[in-house]
Amino acid sequence: MPNSEMHDFYELLGVGRSATDADIKAAYRRLARELHPDSGHGDPEAEERFKLVTLAYETLRDPEKRRVYDTYGAEGLRQGARSGGVDFGDVGDIFEAFFGRGFGGGVTRRGPPQGPDVEVAARLTFSEAVFGAEPEITVGAAVPCETCAGSGARPGTTPVTCTGCSGSGEIRRVRQSILGQMVTSAPCPTCGGIGEEVTSPCADCAGEGRVVEERVLTVKVPPGVDDGAVLRVPGGGAVGPRGGPPGDLYVHLRVAADERFRREGVDLVHVLRVAVTQGALGALLSVETLDGAQEVDLQAGSQTGKVIRLRGLGVPHRRGRGDLLLTVMVETPTDLTPEQAELLGQLAESRGESIKPPDTSMIGRIRSAFR
Repeated sequence: MPNSEMHDFYELLGVGRSATDADIKAAYRRLARELHPDSGHGDPEAEERFKLVTLAYETLRDPEKRRVYDTYGAEGLRQGARSGGVDFGDVGDIFEAFFGRGFGGGVTRRGPPQGPDVEVAARLTFSEAVFGAEPEITVGAAVPCETCAGSGARPGTTPVTCTGCSGSGEIRRVRQSILGQMVTSAPCPTCGGIGEEVTSPCADCAGEGRVVEERVLTVKVPPGVDDGAVLRVPGGGAVGPRGGPPGDLYVHLRVAADERFRREGVDLVHVLRVAVTQGALGALLSVETLDGAQEVDLQAGSQTGKVIRLRGLGVPHRRGRGDLLLTVMVETPTDLTPEQAELLGQLAESRGESIKPPDTSMIGRIRSAFR
């Protein structure tokens, strides 16, 4: 840790003690570009101040370190570092996070690049989405070439060190800017950042070290997923060229609708259609659920819109399962026989309810005959 006891971290960054994370980050970016050793000024004092500014930023951007500093000052941070309670990391890592690799950093061999991610769709039934499933999906993506074992070189030969970058995978360039002399790096155009050249390419993969194949994979879908959910399978994507690691596989889930149930969060909703007599007098009904038939006690006098809750028959979640909500719909009969109509008429009369008199005209009798 640079000697920081004589410096106030807030003053070093030029911000107040109530500064937000955004204020602290903006102040550091400005000072880091001005003071970084690679800016070309060659001032030892500026280099030392750059280290202090970086230490101040690293401290104040971390809530826990900032709390320790505000309470105990720099000495509290020093004691925390000795006891293993505070890890200040590496100054180069912080600067790279702001300005990218190559701004004053050493040349690091990049190696084969990672392969791209792959996206596919998987279709599930409503029940599979609720209870989970393991569907098989077909994925077309790059896999290592078996002929060259992913090296890209013809069997019996091996890749050689790149002549363009001497195996580093990067080309460094020095350029002048308004900030002074800047050193930047970029992937080597000869080897693409791998650090090796293939002088005798494999005939099956043309030196790529990979070929495209269709694979059938089994994906484990957890219970309770909904339409539009995306599953990430780390390393399930296409491999990179010449032995590069694979990308990830993203599975987009498409859940089919169900004619019986509608999902509302972790609950399921089902419309329970009952006859007028059942709604009026009550009934014991057998209702189909995703868990099989369940007996439901419909209370007498049930009205349309009444909700019957069957607990634990909904969608699984972390704390258990949701419920199945039965929404009662009392249906009025439309195909009454004359005898049934007469009985309902007698019921209405006994209850003092006014009803429409029966149609005794010729047309009415004809209509009744064709019902």
